[in-house]
Amino acid sequence: MLTVNQLNVTLDTLTLAKDMSFSLQPGKVNVIIGPNGTGKSTLLKTLFGDIKAQSGDIHFFDQTLTTKQLSAWRKLFGYMPQDIRLDIELSVLEVVLLGQLDALSLRLDDALIEQALSALDKIGLLHLANRSVNKLSGGQCQMILFAQALMRNPKILMLDEPVSALDLHFQHVLLDHLDEQTKQQGWVTLMVLHDLNLAAQYADNLLVLKDGQLVKSGDPKDILTPELIKEVYGVQAEISKDSHGLPFVRTIRRSRTEVNLSTDGKVTQLDKGIANAI
Repeated sequence: MLTVNQLNVTLDTLTLAKDMSFSLQPGKVNVIIGPNGTGKSTLLKTLFGDIKAQSGDIHFFDQTLTTKQLSAWRKLFGYMPQDIRLDIELSVLEVVLLGQLDALSLRLDDALIEQALSALDKIGLLHLANRSVNKLSGGQCQMILFAQALMRNPKILMLDEPVSALDLHFQHVLLDHLDEQTKQQGWVTLMVLHDLNLAAQYADNLLVLKDGQLVKSGDPKDILTPELIKEVYGVQAEISKDSHGLPFVRTIRRSRTEVNLSTDGKVTQLDKGIANAI
């Protein structure tokens, strides 16, 4: 179990985590949602040890994140950050193999190569194994970095917006495989998503952040409500249930009046928001 106790993180004058506490269970997919700039990526970086907290404790069973133990701590993780640029002269297979960097030597072990090829096959990209990564699309790079994270055989898997560059098909390929492996391997999985409907479909546990605080956590079926969305995002929403009983979020467009231009080019009617700003 990954446990966070009374975590406080401040960068410059901005508070990105305030007295934050939660526990994440093995075999569960945990999804962080919340507005831009509210501390989602910062939380991942703090758990990984890239950002030092002002106070608070982070534990994984009997291990504790400390500066002295940082190298050993990071070996627990498969971490896929938000930046997906791969401007390097390596093949797709070579990039995936870097997930097992500690096990690499001058002679590549056949078992490692088979593992990397299997990872690519499971996400539908085996045909790209010999392609140079700097020739790939952003979405393909995202999938390759996902395969690399899986190659680490992590205890904790963290992904920051892992489907942001993917089309509908590969969004579900990645998230289905992630869910399956999390449950089979008993990983603690934590990822950031902006799509509330994907979060509702794949999260066993939602962590809702706003202004550096954990507003709510729990099963999407229990906590995802119009009231919560209004509180966190400031927008109106309707929530229905899909055929599997999972919440489906439909946001409601803010009311506006038609904008018309008269023949002399003057605005005769204005969007309410624009009118208020003039």
